[in-house]
Amino acid sequence: MAGSIIGVEIAEESIRAVEVKLGRHPTLVAAGEVLLPTGAARDSDVLDAEAVALACSQLWAQSKFKRRKVVLSVANRRLLVREYSAPNLPRDELRAALPYEVQDLLPVPVERAVLDFYPLSIEGNQAKGLLVAGAAEGIEGLIAALRKAKLWVSAVDFLPFGLARAVGIALPPGSGPVAVAAIGEHTTSYVVVEDGVPRYVRIIPAEVLVGLHATMAARGEFGSTGLAATARRGVLEVEPVPDPSLTELVSRIRETLEFSRRSGGVLPRKLLITGSLGLVPEIQEALGKALDIEVDTLSPTDVIATSTALAEEGLPASLMGALGVTLEVK
Repeated sequence: MAGSIIGVEIAEESIRAVEVKLGRHPTLVAAGEVLLPTGAARDSDVLDAEAVALACSQLWAQSKFKRRKVVLSVANRRLLVREYSAPNLPRDELRAALPYEVQDLLPVPVERAVLDFYPLSIEGNQAKGLLVAGAAEGIEGLIAALRKAKLWVSAVDFLPFGLARAVGIALPPGSGPVAVAAIGEHTTSYVVVEDGVPRYVRIIPAEVLVGLHATMAARGEFGSTGLAATARRGVLEVEPVPDPSLTELVSRIRETLEFSRRSGGVLPRKLLITGSLGLVPEIQEALGKALDIEVDTLSPTDVIATSTALAEEGLPASLMGALGVTLEVK
């Protein structure tokens, strides 16, 4: 399908992908999720490339994706995200200069890092924005695993930036700043968004100890679109979240919200929750009680039109990480 784009996210528990038909009115035409064997990946690092490649091949066959070129969505707790001022240069020149500018800030040698800079404002000859840095080894491992499945990565994008674009599409201009939390079993991506622009980003490490009831998915019992039968109601069926795990998650999100208010000067009017565990009722209820702002949910259908088949089957919120990197805010 020449006029489409595919986004992929490799998480610890599963691989997720979506295909969006481009045009004046983009449409989600294919989507799927396949669970990974225990130990195949850890916090978005590939530990067993063969297992990940096999799961990718299974996902492509079941979901009937038409392309093999993909955009890779990444977010893990070892990524450095911080506010930063860089020289106001053309993008190509800045990309070349950035390693020399930030080498003293990185936890790894600059030659072993992948860097990106998202400018937010220009003041004189300086651009203020968000610096993202990660170990090249981890990104290369993801790309290599996809290559084993004959999938080719055309671009790597930061998952929270994709979430920001999703919110920019879902909400009308002038809606004011909102916070988004994509909640996963091991990591939560948090971003404050204003008119589709990320103003503040944090990766929150928080282990959410839930028991996933995905037996049908694990056995490969998927529908024709490749979505797990257990996810058709918009979220994987889960056991109740144990209190200590839930308390820790809520505490970390509340602390991050308060810190973003103090340091960023942007006051979110609501929190949108999404991700593989974002629609778990216990999590929604706990956040609603603990926070002093409105808590709502964000699902793929809030962001983009879908084909009839996908609309009938239902789209889990776990697909938001893959969907966000396919989007553009108009």
